[in-house]
Formats: sequence, C-alpha cells, structure tokens
Amino acid sequence: MVSIFLRSLIFNILFYILLVIWVIIGIPTYLMPRWGILWIAKNWGRTSIWLMRVICNTKVEYRGVEKIPTGPLIVAAKHQSIWETFALLQFFDQPLYILKRELKWLPFFGWYLSKADMIGVDRGAGGRSLLEMAKAAHDEVQRGRQLIIFPEGTRRPVGAEPRYKLGVGQIYVDCEVTCLPVALNAGLCWPRRTFMRYPGTIIVEFLDSLPAGLPRDEFLTQVSTAIETATNRIVQETREEQAKLFGRPMPTAKQTSTV
Repeated sequence: MVSIFLRSLIFNILFYILLVIWVIIGIPTYLMPRWGILWIAKNWGRTSIWLMRVICNTKVEYRGVEKIPTGPLIVAAKHQSIWETFALLQFFDQPLYILKRELKWLPFFGWYLSKADMIGVDRGAGGRSLLEMAKAAHDEVQRGRQLIIFPEGTRRPVGAEPRYKLGVGQIYVDCEVTCLPVALNAGLCWPRRTFMRYPGTIIVEFLDSLPAGLPRDEFLTQVSTAIETATNRIVQETREEQAKLFGRPMPTAKQTSTV
C-alpha cells in the first residue's frame, strides 16, 4: 500500500503540472477556431492516460469502439470519477459538455471552456435556466456535435445504487438524435474524493446505440438497464483482476479517506 500511496502522490503532482503545461500550450488557440482548443483537450486527455499507466500501472481497454456513430449524437456515460470527463473526448469530433456556469469564470481553464462552446448552466435560476440549457443543447447537437452527458448528474461510487435523472430523458427527447450508452469501471482505479490511484485495467465499453424517437420513460429504462448491466459486469472483471494481483480488490471510495 505504501508503494501505491507514493505512486498516487507522484501521479497527482505530475497530473497537475501536465495540466498547467497544456494550458500554456493552448494560449494561441484563443485566436483559432474551436478545433484548436478541442485538439488541446484531447491531447491533454491522452497524455494523462499515458501518465497514469506509466506511474500507477493503470491500463485502459476500450471495447465496442466500432459502435460509435458519426455525426450528431448524445453520449450517455456512467460517471464514477474525473477520469472519464477527459478520457472520452478523444473519440468524438465535436464533443460538448453541459457544466456549471461558474466553471467558465475560472482563469484560463474557464476561458477555454467558453472557447470550446461548452454549455454553462446557472443551477440557481430554476426552470428558466433548464429551458435555456435544453435549447442550447438541441441547437449544438443539430449542428453536428456530440453531447456527452452523465445521466446520474454527478459522480457515484462503485456499487452505489444508480440515480438516473429525469432531465436526461428530456434532453434526449429534445435533441432528437441517437444515444450511445457507455459503461465503465474507472472508479475502481480513480475513486472519487481521494487522491489514491490504483493499479488495474480501466474498461470503457461503448454499447449498442438507442435510436431517436423513443418515449422519455422508455428511453430512461433502456439506457439505465444497458449501462448498469454492462458496468456491473466489467466492475466484477476488474475486481477479480485486482484480487489476483494483490490478493484482494483495491478499496473503493467508500473505504478510503477523503481529502
């Protein structure tokens, strides 16, 4: 465990140094079209994944990549850690996120979010803000972008009871495009609310797409069933892998101290 602690400490230091480097490299993209900052973001994600493999011995396996549709799309992914927020970017030409409006106010990083035309939401504005967000999402997706959403709204610990938001179903109905469900197990190697990073294999599985036009409740049932079934399966795979490597699975976020 001491070795894992030291590796985690080294990784986190280098991770944020790497982020600062990419922020500096990205300064010229303020004068470029949107593709410039998206290129920076995707390469930041790739280099962070590489760093985690080298320092923490955390490998990544992508399954079902051939199932990713082209063009306008909703990507509904399981959300267990920060990892998937940058790791998924590389698979889409024009990725789009919905995020807290306040994040756009951060120096440099927030300005990059604005440059990338991410959708900011004022969570304190109630229904009016949600309507504006839904319209903005519809307009951006219809322009050919891929909206990456996390149906539970926030990071959930591995094994926690799923909590899918009704608003995700409404976004799907409003956008009128195909939805690509994504299962993953990143929380076993990058748990939320702790700086620990564990060895193992992060598995990302792109599942069969759901067609546009489903009723909202039917969509929510299908997308949650698909994601949770696949997630439970790949979580079990990694738990067995970690047990073979270390004699027991690595602790989850519920079992680790927070910082």
